[in-house]
Amino acid sequence: MLFSSPRSRYKLRLLVFSFIFVYFSSLAEKPLNVVFFLIDDLGWMDIGANGSNYYKTPHIDQLAREGVRFTNGYAACNVCSPTRAAIMAGKYPARLLLTQWLPSGRWDAEKNKLQEARYLSNLPLEEFTVAEALREGGYKTAFMGKWHLGPLPYYYPEHQGFDINVAGRDYGAPGSYWYPFEGSWRIPTTDLKVFKESPIEGKEGDYLTDRLMEEGDKFIRENSETPFFLMMSLYAVHTPLQGKSEKVARYEKVPEEQRQGDPRYAAMVETVDDGVGRLMTALREKEIEENTLVIFTSDNGGMSKATDNSPLRANKGSNYEGGLRVPVIVKWPGVTEPGSISDEPVISTDFYPTILGATGLPKRPLQHVDGVDLSSVLKGRSRIDRESLFWHYPHYNQHPQSFPATVIRKGHWKLIEILDTGDLELYNLALDVGEQNNLADVHSGLTQSLLDEIRAWRVEVNADPMRSNPLYEGE
Repeated sequence: MLFSSPRSRYKLRLLVFSFIFVYFSSLAEKPLNVVFFLIDDLGWMDIGANGSNYYKTPHIDQLAREGVRFTNGYAACNVCSPTRAAIMAGKYPARLLLTQWLPSGRWDAEKNKLQEARYLSNLPLEEFTVAEALREGGYKTAFMGKWHLGPLPYYYPEHQGFDINVAGRDYGAPGSYWYPFEGSWRIPTTDLKVFKESPIEGKEGDYLTDRLMEEGDKFIRENSETPFFLMMSLYAVHTPLQGKSEKVARYEKVPEEQRQGDPRYAAMVETVDDGVGRLMTALREKEIEENTLVIFTSDNGGMSKATDNSPLRANKGSNYEGGLRVPVIVKWPGVTEPGSISDEPVISTDFYPTILGATGLPKRPLQHVDGVDLSSVLKGRSRIDRESLFWHYPHYNQHPQSFPATVIRKGHWKLIEILDTGDLELYNLALDVGEQNNLADVHSGLTQSLLDEIRAWRVEVNADPMRSNPLYEGE
């Protein structure tokens, strides 16, 4: 019988061990690929791994079981463009002078007490993006989906470090999720409409999220032999709320009192999850899953008309947790302990230095100045050497519970300075994640200390201030 003798069995074990050694040695020598899933408007509670019993996200939940899930993950802003700029540049939006979604247009000269702070209409080309750093390090770089960081002809992804740009445009939402993906959008300040052309080729019956995932799948399979950085920056689950009919029908069968959100939105979330599964399958089939860093997050909290962010307060556009806290999952095979959970506060600016740290490329400390390499946390060795996180949103918008503010989180404490009233709100997030009990007067000393830190930080990053509005018709 084959391998029946002790000597034969010894030779077999030696052969197997040699194969395993060579295999993992080759992985160690091969550069780490990076796949970054950036979902638009996905709320913190909109995945099963974070506690949702309504949304069906088995593939995203599997990522969490295989990697590290951060329970205190944050977007750099409560709206999209600033967060996206922070991911690309590794800097706070206030430091970038890009603190508002583009092109904005919801300030009202007669109704708003202060003039909005100034902000750029694009991510400056002078910023050396994470994509540029990876490309300089020998990576093939691809961007797919929502860009929203500047217009043609100068500010598209191909000018910011990406070899390939699929569907990246200046606008923040498609005209439609169904082919030909066209539609119109009413500009808030003028009521005039702009026509949104198709961002990607397709055919009748195509759904935009599927088309983007199809292109992502193709990119992985065609570049599996070379190190790559794939940025899957989906338009979903942003409005318009358009889900696949068969999925929508299943969520409509759920009694209204048991729904967490609009059935159309739920269908969109599930389709995103399907796409995550498709790309993970591509990595497995090309035998590079164990050599690929996967990051999953969102650009801001869930939209009020689409989902319920409870137990968090408020929604997209707000400075409360519902607008800022987002899903964050990182899978680094062979490094992250599967199923790990970290309560360490992390933010969008951290991804840039973390990716460089994981891939072994040189850090860019003068570029990702506001980010922290999370490698030590991902390895389960230590906590982050950082005391505070900051947000600066000197703007008005029409989302519920929205107001201009500067925010600091330090430990479990969060202070909100409302810029047009001067009011202060202090919350202990460890005891009051829903931000229902304002403790600013109870802990006046702490409130003043955090306010002093906010003011010093604004000076440090040269945050543009709000100014008096002479046209204001209020009191």
